[in-house]
Amino acid sequence: MPRTILAGAAALALASAAACGGDGGEAQRPAGATALYDALPDGIKEAGVIRFAGDSHPPYRIVANDGKTVTGIDKELQDALGKVLGVRTEISIVSGLPAALSGMLASRYDAFNGPVKDSAEREKQFDALVWMVTRTSYLIPKAGSSAVKSSGDLCGKRVAGTAGSIVEDQAKRLTEWCAKQGKPGLEFIGFADTNGTILAAKSGRADAAGMTESAALDVLSKEKDAFTYVTQTEEQGAGVDQLAMLVPKSSGLGPVMLDAFKEIFKNGEYTKIMDKYGLQKVAVPEPKMNTAATG
Repeated sequence: MPRTILAGAAALALASAAACGGDGGEAQRPAGATALYDALPDGIKEAGVIRFAGDSHPPYRIVANDGKTVTGIDKELQDALGKVLGVRTEISIVSGLPAALSGMLASRYDAFNGPVKDSAEREKQFDALVWMVTRTSYLIPKAGSSAVKSSGDLCGKRVAGTAGSIVEDQAKRLTEWCAKQGKPGLEFIGFADTNGTILAAKSGRADAAGMTESAALDVLSKEKDAFTYVTQTEEQGAGVDQLAMLVPKSSGLGPVMLDAFKEIFKNGEYTKIMDKYGLQKVAVPEPKMNTAATG
């Protein structure tokens, strides 16, 4: 074959490889990509997707009967973040917080939206992107005989909650308050997700189901005749906890995800989502990263 034809074929092959992102495994830069996209870790740019772990936790993650389709706050928030980052997002359902944390550390997932409490212990391995606050509430079955009229009446009661969650921490603080009042503490029963805690309360296995106030309000909107609810007070150790999305520190995703949060605060998508789900009382004025005290 003439040398000129060989040279032309080689040039064409190189041009085709460049158009497809080259043969070195590098991602093709999307049209209109911004500096946020450019700042993403190479692995995420190559995959074109941020993989979120998520358990069943309405109204944050509402899992359809197929066990895969997810709607709710998480889906909308992650779509908004993915849009400004220039990549897709996807959610894989896992069996609770421990599975989400271990899955991220094993690089099966890139992030977990929680919302989970920002703590100094978690910040050793994860960057925590704080995007809301909360107080713990407890659903009380109307059909039960527990006679819980306030959070103080939970002393000595069986309380269901998601294992390893902020609710478990809050239950410990409430138990300490009960002890100071000369009353027995709570018996905490841990479950993999919010659905399990609700079923435990309905079935009588627990006297109350603990969860974030926003989750409690969501349940009440659907089953207003089944439950009442009480909210833990500051005196009982509730306070206002910083709730966050977690990403492994080793991934390098934390700083660019913080910038993406800032962008959806700026463009109004954050406010739109929080307003849609009635979460104005737990919204924050700005996102922050790693707010826990490092004592």
